[in-house]
Amino acid sequence: MDLLLQLIAKKKVSINDVPIMEIIEQYLEYVRQMQEDNLDVSSEFLEMAARLLYIKTVSLLPVHEEAEKLVEELRGELTEYQDCKMVAGKLQNQAKGFDFYTRVPEEIEVDMTYTRTHEPFEIFKAYMAAVGKGKRRLPPPIEAFRGIVAHKIVSVASRISFVIDKFKNRKTRKFNSFFEEAESRSEMVATFLALLAMAKAKKIHIEGQGDNVDVTLIDDRGEDIEIDE
Repeated sequence: MDLLLQLIAKKKVSINDVPIMEIIEQYLEYVRQMQEDNLDVSSEFLEMAARLLYIKTVSLLPVHEEAEKLVEELRGELTEYQDCKMVAGKLQNQAKGFDFYTRVPEEIEVDMTYTRTHEPFEIFKAYMAAVGKGKRRLPPPIEAFRGIVAHKIVSVASRISFVIDKFKNRKTRKFNSFFEEAESRSEMVATFLALLAMAKAKKIHIEGQGDNVDVTLIDDRGEDIEIDE
């Protein structure tokens, strides 16, 4: 804005009478010269240059009502900016010699009496919140570990015996039948590992896909099956 006002001042005419397109050309030329001289062109200069270049481009169209509107907006902004600079200059002159103001500090008496009133329910909520914070600092009770410590550990060897027992009535069974009586996730995992170990030792043969998988017993001796730890 300062550069535009400077270019307008050289014309020695008012903002309303200055040929804006000519000023735009001078402004863009000034920015180009700054770039050619490797000067640090701030973003404000480039932003205004892009705006002015857009106005110039729109003015070249056959119908350039938008350009006229943009020019009038620019004239209004320049007028307001010029007025603000003038008022700021006057205030600066009036404020000379008044760089700072001081005053002797005054002592203020503060009444520390708590005057707020509370409903009984609010006091109860505050008490429960305070008690809860105290409990969160305590270690967990023993009951919290009971479900973990008392958890039944199922060995793969025991499930191998279970699998072999399932073949007493017939030599071929459905894969899902080995999991129907499982009472826990550990039991299901141990059963699955037992089937894998028996298949690896060629004690059983697994065939099929999806829900239709058959397991056939080949050798019912489970003593020589290696179980991965």
